[in-house]
Amino acid sequence: MIDVNFIPHPLQGTPYGIALDLAIIFAIACWLLSVITREYSWVDRIWCICPGIYCLIVAADADFSSTRLNIMTVLVLAWGARLTFNYARKGGFQAGGEDYRWKVIQEQLGPVKFQILNFTFVAPGQLLVVWLFTSPIHQAWLGQEQPLNFLDVIAITLFVIFFVIEALTDAQMWAFQQEKKRKINAGETVSAPFITDGFFKYCRHPSYTCEMGMWYVFYLFAIAATDQWIHWTGLGFIALTLVFFGSTRLSETISLSRYPSYRDYQASTPRFIPFTRFGSI
Repeated sequence: MIDVNFIPHPLQGTPYGIALDLAIIFAIACWLLSVITREYSWVDRIWCICPGIYCLIVAADADFSSTRLNIMTVLVLAWGARLTFNYARKGGFQAGGEDYRWKVIQEQLGPVKFQILNFTFVAPGQLLVVWLFTSPIHQAWLGQEQPLNFLDVIAITLFVIFFVIEALTDAQMWAFQQEKKRKINAGETVSAPFITDGFFKYCRHPSYTCEMGMWYVFYLFAIAATDQWIHWTGLGFIALTLVFFGSTRLSETISLSRYPSYRDYQASTPRFIPFTRFGSI
């Protein structure tokens, strides 16, 4: 096993310790690129790639002999492929494909405060979250001798369901945005400036709901491997939830400033959990 040993940490000597070393290197690289290019979506561009790399490192350490580790890796690679495709078709990997919300945050904070945020959260903070929500595979590596059980079946089933719904949700959003652009370019009236049908009829951010759901159930693999219901790798989906709450709050603030009718949508539709009033404003 090759250990980068970038800094001393408790996971040194484990395959997921190598993943942590890589996460630190990725964070430094993204921060440097953001300073050089003045674009702040570098983490967004590797967000979909890192989890697959981390899982492959762990599965390879077990010589791909662990069924559970192999299943987890395949699921994460499929997740990354879907996310990469969706991000690429929106132009995220192109020069100038920066997430529009970073500009808004820069205007709100000013240059000095924003660079402090960039140094602490935009690159290192977000990549720590990515490393954390993938970390259940480390727990599964510790218990790789444990045979598959009903929790693995539940995790696989739910992960695939969330995966399929998110793919369909992305397709709905893509079709809506393309039709909206077509109408604007043709000088036609845009009657619906934001999407409210399909899966968006049941919650305002169905893609994020599915995204969180996949990483929640990913944690079940760790429980299945070790019989420990509570351990540190659960910090990953908790951190991801906090990031998505902050991200959607900013997105909705922007949407509300552009479309006053968005408030009615907020009042009638929950933010994340369908068929509830949770997150309705």
